[in-house]
Amino acid sequence: MTIAAALQTVRARIAEAALRAGRAPESVTLVAVSKTFPPEVIQEAIDAGQRDFGENRVEEALPKMAALSDAGVCWHMVGHVQSRKARDVAGRFALVHSVDSLRLARKLNDHTPSEQRQSVLLECNVSGEASKAGFPLKDWARDKAVFEAFAEEVAQILVLPRLRVMGLMTMAPIVESPDQARPFFASLRALRDALRVRFPDQPPETFSQLSMGMTDDFEAAIAEGATLVRIGRAIFGARQ
Repeated sequence: MTIAAALQTVRARIAEAALRAGRAPESVTLVAVSKTFPPEVIQEAIDAGQRDFGENRVEEALPKMAALSDAGVCWHMVGHVQSRKARDVAGRFALVHSVDSLRLARKLNDHTPSEQRQSVLLECNVSGEASKAGFPLKDWARDKAVFEAFAEEVAQILVLPRLRVMGLMTMAPIVESPDQARPFFASLRALRDALRVRFPDQPPETFSQLSMGMTDDFEAAIAEGATLVRIGRAIFGARQ
């Protein structure tokens, strides 16, 4: 299957999932995860109308961004960002999905040019898996102290002058059926709603985005409110 055909299939599935959930298809943004694939492969997706691309490693992303600088592409950093790499990320990506600590948020704020604001999502580990990055929030709904500790860190991030918090991100565990991932997506949505109540004076866009769902479970994520789905394999095939 060509990349153009794969994109058409994925977009159709996104639209169908959104409509089943009573949502408009355009309420979900497809982020094509292009990690390990070279610029010429990404160009095929661009030619097929794709504009949002996700990369996992800044050292791999920057040469691609330079090679495709005239393509009108919107770049997303979806992978873990080490604090020492914050300088290379800040101000270069339209959205950083993976802010997983107050320390990283502060580093990104410090390195974002003064005339810019870096849009970010806060990565939340709602599954409790040790292999997953993110703020530890497995028991947030049952343990008030867990939620309050996170809310205190969120409060400190919200006042950083060069960051714009747009919402939350999570990665669901690998499960046998996509429906088994739905509780984790539902947990992230509920967490976002709780933050809206906790910080009522924030503008609507502050907690507007939910980045969740990948190739194996994006339809379940859309059913639970995903606004950004990060899909690589279903578009580009197995990683190179």
